Formats: sequence, structure tokens, C-alpha cells
Amino acid sequence: MILCTLIGNPNVGQDIIFNKIARIQKNSDDEGSSKIEKQEGFIDNAIKIVAFPGIYSIDTDSKLEKIFNDYINGNKVDLIINVVNALNLERNLYLTMQLKKLNIPILVVLNKIDRAEKSGLYIDCEKLSEILGAKIISMNNITDKEVKKLKNCIKKDKFTVCKKIDDNTNNEKEIYSYIEKIMNLVAVKKVKNAISGTEKIDRFVLNKYLAYPIFIAIIYLIFKLVFSWIGTPLSEVFRSTLFNYVIPFLNKLLQNQSPWFKSLLVDGVVSGISSVLVFLPVILTLFALLSLLEDSGYMSRAAFLMDKIMSLSGVSGKSFIPMIIGFGCSVPALMAAKNIENKRERIITALVIPFMSCNAKLPVYMLFTTIFFPGKEIVILGLMYITGILMAFFYSFIFKLIFKEKEYEPYMEELPHYVMPDLKLLLMHTWEKGKGFLKKIGTIIFSMSIITWVLSNFNFSGMVNINYSFLASVGKFISPIFNPLGFGNWQNSVSLLTGLMGKEVIAGTLGVLYGGNLPSVIPHQFNLASALSFLIFVLLYTPCASSIITIKKEFGMKLTLVSIFYQFANAWIISFLFFHMGMRYFYGL
Repeated sequence: MILCTLIGNPNVGQDIIFNKIARIQKNSDDEGSSKIEKQEGFIDNAIKIVAFPGIYSIDTDSKLEKIFNDYINGNKVDLIINVVNALNLERNLYLTMQLKKLNIPILVVLNKIDRAEKSGLYIDCEKLSEILGAKIISMNNITDKEVKKLKNCIKKDKFTVCKKIDDNTNNEKEIYSYIEKIMNLVAVKKVKNAISGTEKIDRFVLNKYLAYPIFIAIIYLIFKLVFSWIGTPLSEVFRSTLFNYVIPFLNKLLQNQSPWFKSLLVDGVVSGISSVLVFLPVILTLFALLSLLEDSGYMSRAAFLMDKIMSLSGVSGKSFIPMIIGFGCSVPALMAAKNIENKRERIITALVIPFMSCNAKLPVYMLFTTIFFPGKEIVILGLMYITGILMAFFYSFIFKLIFKEKEYEPYMEELPHYVMPDLKLLLMHTWEKGKGFLKKIGTIIFSMSIITWVLSNFNFSGMVNINYSFLASVGKFISPIFNPLGFGNWQNSVSLLTGLMGKEVIAGTLGVLYGGNLPSVIPHQFNLASALSFLIFVLLYTPCASSIITIKKEFGMKLTLVSIFYQFANAWIISFLFFHMGMRYFYGL
């Protein structure tokens, strides 16, 4: 099998090219993780392509460069596919020059050639190919025709090691001097008075007066689309279908079966899964909108805008992207955080990522906000997200004082050009992330629903009333911890315990313990203050088992124990305050 690597500078389009040419075998981890370390894919089961995140060189000590170098040194790579941005050819060729020294055949993909020409830069691809001694394929919009041409080239062409560089290029200065000579031979710059579309947009998006209002407006629009206009209405249709048609149909279908078997399927499996599944439209809508921001080029600008604000709490804009990934899932966010160069910032980011409202918490948020705060869902959901962000900033500042190390390092990254996202790729990314959520429902939620049903219906004497079951005994043992927070009955306590497997399991557990139609049952178990306290606790308490395992793997046991205990203690204190403030505000007590 032919082994190829795909590499380029950040934001040159290698991710899009990889997604279009390769059948993806696996992502490095959970949903949203595709850009953290590397991806693997195949072309016709004969060619394996390993795609790496963008890097600027291969001779520094950065983690991403080490990952690439370790792979090159540990595997027999047949071809390096080097994606180069024609708009920044001179800077991109620095990496190409270094790759040439690896004595591995190179295929250069010269991307965004049309935009380079629109900006007045004309490149002689044949001459560049002759100088580099490498085949060059130019691409414009990464169309299906261009993708087919690239795939055929990879499959059919025979590549040889690039000819050696004629000049002595042993350091950065010499390499750039040689690149300058190349540019003089292959590139012609014609002055164009027209301002590019990206520059026009950035005059507003990065304007010192408009940038933050625009950022806030975009976040607000996302909230409206997810929780008011698209996600929530679709979830209500989903809920209505499940509880008005599917579950009654199953009850009728199983009416002649033994009571315990019917209860296991309907009260256990179906109730547990449906309590989470109804929120799939909300989660898919959120994933689609976040992918839209990333693919369009706005996400990098958001990180740039947040850099100065985040510096006040001891981190930089480099931490912004892992935190944004944390709104999808903490596991890939933690993996992204380990690539931050500054050790102090890396540790701080890992410790505060679990405060982000990951998609697993959304089913619990939506369940309680629609029941207790109808018409004010966006306000309460906004409170959840803002509280998590404020907690992250607060503890970042505290850890900044504890972990004294280097001074603030400003966030620096090349801002990509704005592009119209490819609808096909956008839908593919959304579906891939949605599949991750469905996989959790089909594995973790399914398993936990069965386990919860068994433990809530049996004890050592056999099948018993739920209040005398194994689960009730465990719940009653730990419930005193939560009594001061307003939700200390054993069912709620157990749901938080099972929630350590995954926060979406909380809704599934409540569905099993209280019966399927939670909107009609939950109001009898909580009041407004205790519901708000419960939401805050779910937001802030100890992260799920997958996140804990990831923290242990990437950052060590000491940091894992710190994360577990400080987040539980913080969640308890903040929930206690919210409950008692809520009792005074809502009931005057």
C-alpha cells in the first residue's frame, strides 16, 4: 500500500482537500477532533493518506511539528503532498524547501491560484515545477473536477525525489534568500487597485468599534437559530412523535409480553434513549453553525478578538479554539489544548475547558428550561453558557497567580481568507459529529438505561418496588450531599452519579427513574430555585469519565485529581448560592 502524508501551512486548505480526496477511516478522537493531531483516509483501498494540522516549519520544537517528524521518521512514506497557498507563496515555500531535504518525493498542490491572480499575482507553475523538481497541480475552488485530477495524479503518476537545492540553504536566512530568487523567476506581481473581498469584510469585522458588537451579534444569532428558530421547534416535533406515537405503539405491541420485559424495553431502554434523542435536532443545528463559522474563516478572527480579553485571565487567543471545541465535546478540546506551546497556558486551559457547555449537557439544559422557564429559554441557556465562561475566566486568573511562569505571549496566526463554505462538506462535518452523538445514544445511553432499570427494580431479594432497589439505596446514601442545594432526593442524586459516564446520561437516567414523559413529572420534583441550582451543578461539576481519562493521559494524575475535586467543590458552592438566591427571588424565602 502506498503511504502519503498531507501537510501545509495553517489555513491553506489541506483539510478541505483531504476530506474531498480520501475516504476517512477515523478521526483522532471524538466529535470535533479532526484537526487536532492527524487524520487517516484511503483512496481506493490502495493509497493511505495521513493528514496533519498546519505547520510553518519542521525544525522547531512545537508539538505539532514533533508529531509530523516522529511520523516521518517512524514510517516509510512514499509521497508528501504539500499544499501551498498561492496567495502567500513566498512564505509557504519555506516549508516546501524543508520538505525537499527529507529525500521523499513531493507533490505540490498550489491552492487558491485564482485568488492570487485576482490580487495581481501571476505564477508560472511550469517554471516553478522545473526549479523545485516536483510535480505541481494548481487548484482554484477545489471542484470535483480538480479533485478527480489530483486523485488520478496520486494514483497513476510516478514520483521521484526532488532534485537537491542548488544553493547552500542551511539556515532560515539562506532559505528565504533562495526563495526570493525563485519568486523573481516564477512570479509576476501586477499592481491592482481593487481591495480584496476579505479586506473589505475585515474593515467591518475587525473594526475597533464594530468588532465586538458584531461578535456578540453572531453569538446571539446562533442562540436564536439553535434554541428558538430551528433546533428547539424540530426537537418538539421529535418529542411529540416519540411520546404520542412511537411509545404508545410499543406499549400496544408488547401488551401480551411479560410485565418485566415490557417494563425493561419501554420504561428502561425506550424512556432512557428517547429522553436524550429528542434533542438531536438542537445538537445538529449547533454543530452546523459552529462548522459554518470555522469553514468561513471567521473563527480565527474570533480568536484574534478574544486574545486581549483572555490575556487578562492568564491565557491567550491560543486557548480560545480549544475552548470553542469544548462547546462540542471536552475530549477533543483537551487534546487540542495539549498543543499549546506555553506550559502554564496549556495547564490552565485544560483545567477550565470542562466549564464549557458541551453538547452532552444540552439535553439537560433543554429539558429543564422548557419545563420551568417557558418563553425565557434563551435567557436561562445564555446564563448557563455565560456562567461557564465566567467560571473559566475566574479560575484562569486564579491559576495564573498560582502557576507563575512566562509573561503573556500574544496570539499570532495567519488569518485565512473568507470563503463561501462548501455545503456538501458542511453537511458531512455536521453528520460526522451527529453520528458521534448517535453512537453515544446507541452505546452509553443504551447500556446505562438497562443498568439503571435493573438496579432500580431489583435488590438482593429479587424484583422490588423502586424505593427499595439497589439504586435507591445508593441514592439515599449520597443524597445528603445535595440536600442543601435543593435537589437532594435519591433519584436526582443517582442521575448525577450516572452523569459521570456522560452528561447526556443524566436525562436518560431521569427518564428511566421518573418514567418516560419527563415534562409532566419533573415539575413535581423541583421548584424554580432547585431547577436552576441543578442546572448550575450539571454545568460545573466533575467532567465525564472520557474527559477524566483524557486529562490523565495527556496531563498526568496530579492534574486529573485537581480537576476532579476543585470542579466538584466549585459546583457545590455555586449551586448552593444560586439555590438560596433563587429561593429569595422566586419565593421570598
